[in-house]
Amino acid sequence: MKLSIALIQMMGSMDKTASIEKARKMILEAAKNGARLIVLPEMWNCPYSSDYFKDYAEPEDGQTYSFMASIAKTANIYLVGGSIPERDQGRVFNTCFFFDPQGELIGKHRKAHLFDIDVPGKIKFVESETLTAGDKATVVDTEFGKVGLAICYDVRFPELFRKMALMGAKIIVLPAAFSIPTGEAHWEISLRARALDNQVYILACSPARDIDGPYQAYGGSGIVDPWGEFQDIAQAEETIIYGEIDLARVDEVREQLPLLKHRRPELY
Repeated sequence: MKLSIALIQMMGSMDKTASIEKARKMILEAAKNGARLIVLPEMWNCPYSSDYFKDYAEPEDGQTYSFMASIAKTANIYLVGGSIPERDQGRVFNTCFFFDPQGELIGKHRKAHLFDIDVPGKIKFVESETLTAGDKATVVDTEFGKVGLAICYDVRFPELFRKMALMGAKIIVLPAAFSIPTGEAHWEISLRARALDNQVYILACSPARDIDGPYQAYGGSGIVDPWGEFQDIAQAEETIIYGEIDLARVDEVREQLPLLKHRRPELY
């Protein structure tokens, strides 16, 4: 089965309503161009900064959630809604919501690994000051097979991606806002490694870089195939990346190089 996809590399803003309207326009453009599965970036409806996550956080039935459900139905698409700050019982999560073409929620993932780092002279970011970590691996059933969900820093933990592959995922979607220093060093190699280790498609969607914002994302939204090769990759500007996933390619690669069959979990 082949699936047309689109990754929306957009720049959010301080104005949530303006960000939603920009997302609407880009989603409808991608749907008009034939995409059936559309992906938004991490924290696209707010500034990417721990200083703002609490202020922009919404409950599951909030403004942004309602928009995503509605646009998925209107455009008749599967929508992986990037991630937004979700408020639940006084806590804030970095949450990805996944909608089907009827606008129904079919899965959600809360970022499991929080980005608490300090690279002297380059970047310091402590998500745990405002966010609570999720506590599960997330794989969603769709008409075209099982789809795994992860968010940004989750990609640095191969155990999570292997678990999703063993749960049946042949596609893993990763909304992510790597920083420029970590993106330059590790973005492409991390995506390729997770794809080839598990012989899955990786769909990684970043915000566009906002040089005037509180955080400069690396960009580089891209599609990696099960052989670990990029089908396409963006630069840093706003754009839509299009591609086609061939799920038969997953089966072909896994047959030619049966890594998952050759595992010896009794040793590790």
